[in-house]
Amino acid sequence: MFKKVLIANRGEIAIRVIRACRELGIKTVSVFSDADRDSLHVFLADEAYNIGPAPSKESYLNIPNIIDVCKKAGVDAVHPGYGFLSENTNFARACKENGITFIGPTPENIESMGDKLSAKALMKKAGVPTVPGSDGSVDTVEDARTVVKKIGLPVIVKASAGGGGKGMRVVRKEEELESAFRACQSEGQNYFADKTVYIEKFVTDPKHIEIQVFGDTHGNAVHLFERECSVQRRHQKLIEEAPSPSLTEEIRMKMGEAAVRAAKQIKYVGAGTIEFIFDNSTKDFYFMEMNTRLQVEHPITELTTGVDLVKEQIFVALGKPLSFRQTDLKQKGHAIEVRICAEDPETYKPSPGLIRACRHPQGPFVRVDSYAYPGYEVPIYYDPMIAKVITWGETRQEAVDRMQRALAEFILSGIKSNILLHRSILRHPTFLEGNYTTQFLEKNFEVIEPEIFKEVDDHVFLIAAAITAYNDRKSKDVRQLNVASKWKNMGRKIQLRM
Repeated sequence: MFKKVLIANRGEIAIRVIRACRELGIKTVSVFSDADRDSLHVFLADEAYNIGPAPSKESYLNIPNIIDVCKKAGVDAVHPGYGFLSENTNFARACKENGITFIGPTPENIESMGDKLSAKALMKKAGVPTVPGSDGSVDTVEDARTVVKKIGLPVIVKASAGGGGKGMRVVRKEEELESAFRACQSEGQNYFADKTVYIEKFVTDPKHIEIQVFGDTHGNAVHLFERECSVQRRHQKLIEEAPSPSLTEEIRMKMGEAAVRAAKQIKYVGAGTIEFIFDNSTKDFYFMEMNTRLQVEHPITELTTGVDLVKEQIFVALGKPLSFRQTDLKQKGHAIEVRICAEDPETYKPSPGLIRACRHPQGPFVRVDSYAYPGYEVPIYYDPMIAKVITWGETRQEAVDRMQRALAEFILSGIKSNILLHRSILRHPTFLEGNYTTQFLEKNFEVIEPEIFKEVDDHVFLIAAAITAYNDRKSKDVRQLNVASKWKNMGRKIQLRM
């Protein structure tokens, strides 16, 4: 077993990894930027080290600084979480070159799936269905027009190295093609230093369904069933559920088998996700991309299969075979996850600032992965997600009802959050029927306040605001204390950058 693991990440995913390590008796090391000095992941680890200024490129993306901390702290392994350096081949190789185990796939795995064009070619070789489109990159507008004439409109233009909604444009009219093509090239160059683009047929109103896969160094590969991630805005997921309400057992089996073929094609090691576009009308599915890391939405797989994915990552990184076979895995019940973000629920604009009050929901079959606490100031520099609420039920309806109850209990003040957005989605007939697609939020959706809010006189909120302001003034000096010093005095080792 590893003796000490560094988590090269922040927020709730860093805390998730810390908890798994603690249960296994492994010491943990956190890293933090200047903006994250008071973040909860800093306090929960056995040691914590400052790795640079607030901008992520100077801290969480700074490979030399992180490797330096690894050596200073004497760690055996690094868990990258998701985002930041989790799919960076240079970081995975730097760990290996310095005798540090990277708890994730091999650099070759990451590299082969990092470029969407090469990934698509590999999937074709493995017999995995792929979306009709260009054979390789499209270099000019004239070439783009030729492809469009061949496969027809609508199409989607994609940056080969893109992700997170960057470098993607849907083209429904021929006159839109040139501007979309140049925009994707530009975003690919600006965000990923690669202007290569390609074109695929755009599936109208598709569902986004992904399969969790796991491989080991002994040649074993399995899938842990699907997650539906179709509630999105601008390609960013908001709500995920497992199992998908749209798949028959036959399609579920075929999709799982295709995902395992994909993993075996590249001799995949560790946790990964094969993402598919699912045409709800024809019931056809196509490979979209592979994420060579743990996903934000991994908890719903854990709740429906009973497998601790982070612990399994650690065991596989130690060279152990998978602790389960495909026949051992069963889906039980239904799980839903919502992402709680510090943002306006109607405009989606980030809402950083000081959290005045925070109480997480509790009760049977409710899980909260969060780093929010009263007095914490949400920084402006990173993703606005501050928590995830996950509920489980014997049936989908029970999981939905439990989520509504949990969100009603969630108290979060001082900043705006999207809790009200989630409550509106969960009440919407289209969601309840399970017929929603990735276009769901773009089509006549509106945030609606629960009736209980409408019945409360506005004077109640004004009085509450006045009391909060008064208490804020009284406790101003207390809030200005360095929270980290309290934890330091409790035996946590916190290293500050000089």
